[in-house]
Amino acid sequence: MKILSNFDRGITEILADKVKANLSFKGHLDTYRFCDEVWTFLIKDVTFKFNGQGQGQTPSVTADKVKIVSCNSKKPGEQ
Repeated sequence: MKILSNFDRGITEILADKVKANLSFKGHLDTYRFCDEVWTFLIKDVTFKFNGQGQGQTPSVTADKVKIVSCNSKKPGEQ
């Protein structure tokens, strides 16, 4: 678990410093659920748009279905 903790901390710091691009997406929310502190979103007909600094116009990417799973990085009871 210590390796995962170090990875999480390291990747967060690197992404905050090095990545200057943004991503936005638009679609139709088909299903969402919250169970055991985990959010799950199922989205249909999704369009992703990337916005990078100094990279000009980037094309959109589309997908029929996308599943997004999100959970808290802290363990229950931590603040």
